[in-house]
Amino acid sequence: MSKDNVNNLIGQVFSEIADAMESGSFGSRVKVGLTTLGSEHGVEELVKAAEMASNKYRDFEVVLIGPKVDTKLTVYEVSSEDEAHKVMEKLLDANEIQGCVTMHYNFPIGVSTVGRVITPAKGKEMILATTTGTSSTHRVEGMVKNAIYGIITAKACGIENPTVGILNVDGARQVERALKDLIAKGYEVNFTESVRADGGAVMRGNDLLTGTPDVMITDSLTGNILMKMFSSYTTGGSYEASGYGYGPGVGEGYGRLINIISRASGAPVICEALRYSATCAQNNIIEVSKNEFAKLYKAGLKDVLAKLTQASEKKETSSEEVVAPPKKVVTSSIAGIDILELEDAVKELWKKGVYSESGMGCTGPIVLIADDEADKAKEILTAAGYMS
Repeated sequence: MSKDNVNNLIGQVFSEIADAMESGSFGSRVKVGLTTLGSEHGVEELVKAAEMASNKYRDFEVVLIGPKVDTKLTVYEVSSEDEAHKVMEKLLDANEIQGCVTMHYNFPIGVSTVGRVITPAKGKEMILATTTGTSSTHRVEGMVKNAIYGIITAKACGIENPTVGILNVDGARQVERALKDLIAKGYEVNFTESVRADGGAVMRGNDLLTGTPDVMITDSLTGNILMKMFSSYTTGGSYEASGYGYGPGVGEGYGRLINIISRASGAPVICEALRYSATCAQNNIIEVSKNEFAKLYKAGLKDVLAKLTQASEKKETSSEEVVAPPKKVVTSSIAGIDILELEDAVKELWKKGVYSESGMGCTGPIVLIADDEADKAKEILTAAGYMS
């Protein structure tokens, strides 16, 4: 062996030792794939992102799945997006890579992606649960599952007891009640408080900007819009420049670590999406998910979700006509009723002889009642499950 080869080998060994010391592990590095076809910014942008990640982070290896390019990175050559996804799945299933970042991948129903953004007010990282995919065809059940997926992902990112908030969208109050049911049955959910004066676990726009919770729960469509706004509000929308992408697909029993980016994602986002995937692989998000679902089923998740769907089915099939009691002046209000249940809550009070009307306050839906019937109305609504 020549002197130059010996020197190169010694240099390589010392480099690997330095990488291991930096990452805190002397085992083999995880490999994260990146498919490079389909971006609006071209293959070059994705290769640039992969090389950025390789230079910035030394505790994981990036491999490319796409056309042949001039790079020192390993390339699995393919000529189409469909072929890239097939190769990606094959490599994941063979454990040749432990995670992958890609675009426009179709997850099965029950799996959705958990995004990660940097909020503008304080530069704080926040997890958005969820941003693509469909956790359930039932809206509220889907958002409860989104909460679970967000907690799982936060734990896979090293946050042992993540704070949780629920964005003030349709179904938020029902989600809050369902999660409180799980808490009462022994599953830990660490609710945070809104930065607004009235507090509570239901989050407002201010909480999005400040990153109040570690995990913000919402529906996937809203989460998708938020991801796009957080990632590209400084660029006009055509180039996503901030954050970690739309995140890993999470779902009960799902066994592949696949992170999603957008066709508009730029190199800075793709670089951090690779970091995000590597972190989830290093902390074994699939095992974290398995353990969390074991705890959830022990706490009665099946019954909590069944109660949500059964309540919806009951309302859809009910044809009962309810007549309002004699009209009264309504100057007292009750907040905390979900918008999807507001009219049903009003009719529940009518059934008990309490006149009420629906309204909308500055913080959300309200039920209006007479001052002298406020306490009675709260008792009725709590007993009927409209309030917690």
